[in-house]
Amino acid sequence: MIVLWILLSLAALVALYFLFLTVCGLFVDVNREYDRNSCFYRFLINSATAMCMVLVRIRVEVSGMEKLPEGRFLFVSNHSSKFDPILSWYIFRKQDLAFISKPENFKVPFFGRIIRKCCFMPIDRDNPRNAIKTVNRAAELLKKNEVSVAVYPEGTRNYGKELLPFHNGMFQIAQKANVPVVIAAVRGTEDIHKNYPLRRSRVEIHILEVLDAERIKGMRTNEIGALARERIAGALEKSPS
Repeated sequence: MIVLWILLSLAALVALYFLFLTVCGLFVDVNREYDRNSCFYRFLINSATAMCMVLVRIRVEVSGMEKLPEGRFLFVSNHSSKFDPILSWYIFRKQDLAFISKPENFKVPFFGRIIRKCCFMPIDRDNPRNAIKTVNRAAELLKKNEVSVAVYPEGTRNYGKELLPFHNGMFQIAQKANVPVVIAAVRGTEDIHKNYPLRRSRVEIHILEVLDAERIKGMRTNEIGALARERIAGALEKSPS
């Protein structure tokens, strides 16, 4: 009975917390693009993510953190699961990652409204003119030192074994803001939905290389994209550690 009461109490606390998230989300203007990173909403999203990681039983192993630059940067990696950005913004919470993402993600319960206050940006992939506005906005946020920006050059989730073609225009963000590009590989997130609830999930995030701002200044975006794609593909081909 004691164990049962403990479990019921924990369930009630979790439910109350997500109710609190919902109430906080009501204060977010869904028609506004926020240009200030909210410490309060960052705390909410990180604490909620930490809770979800415990509930879903996800263990994340990270390598290469020592390679991260001191200031802001553009973060790029492969994308095979909806858990990729969730785990990344938590693991790199000190760097305040703000993702460029499809508009549908801003309608997700709990998180959809809160990520707006953390400077996450929707992108209109079907309209190049609107897409470049998002690129310019991301560059401005980096210049103002509000957030580090994260993008998935593949443009969408990849359910196959090989990387999709990269949308190299996203690398303009780093060039316009004069910041480094952090290249990472993520492995294991695609198995989370299959493992839960019977098994734990092990996820690996590897920081592969950092291209400094001076180096990418003299490169074309397709050259940056080819280099990033080669590094990520090479890491994903290796056997899991």
